[in-house]
Amino acid sequence: MELVVGRVAKSHGIRGEVVVEVRTDEPEKRFAVGAVLRGRKPREQNLSTYTVEAAREHSGRLLLCLEGVSDRTGADALRGMLFVIDSADLEPSDDPDEFYDHELEGLSVRLVDGTEVGTVVEVLHSAAGELLSIRRAGEQSGELLVPFVAAIVTSVSVTGGVIEIDPPEGLLDPDFGDSADGIRDSAHGK
Repeated sequence: MELVVGRVAKSHGIRGEVVVEVRTDEPEKRFAVGAVLRGRKPREQNLSTYTVEAAREHSGRLLLCLEGVSDRTGADALRGMLFVIDSADLEPSDDPDEFYDHELEGLSVRLVDGTEVGTVVEVLHSAAGELLSIRRAGEQSGELLVPFVAAIVTSVSVTGGVIEIDPPEGLLDPDFGDSADGIRDSAHGK
């Protein structure tokens, strides 16, 4: 499975540097000088390789110089480029409570009493923390958002294909967040 570890947002300056939106927990490893990156444009399958010549942080952003890209025109041509890795190349985590997003996607979700809830469609990363986007069992659309926190997620078995949750009352209700008279709570912007 292909995983995106970064995306070229734009060029920077006139010497061929690119601004990269980092999508990995290990940018110092993935974008180290000498690292070979595999990249492709969105909706394309052809992969190209790029060797990192220099990497630096500037105003909270990662700037890269790539071998063979020496001017703004070359850097502009890389706009939107996705840097990818194969999930098979990832080293397993030493922490039993740490998971890659792709390991959780597709797992069945059930309550601690065994009641089936649905399937994890995606792991969302927000300022408030990670959320599991769950498609309810038997439904083709819609989602439940469940915080991926120890107080709610009681166990994860990647090998067993199951996540058990013990949500607070109301979290799985379709009208969660609605007030008693059916008007949405404006404090939540709904």
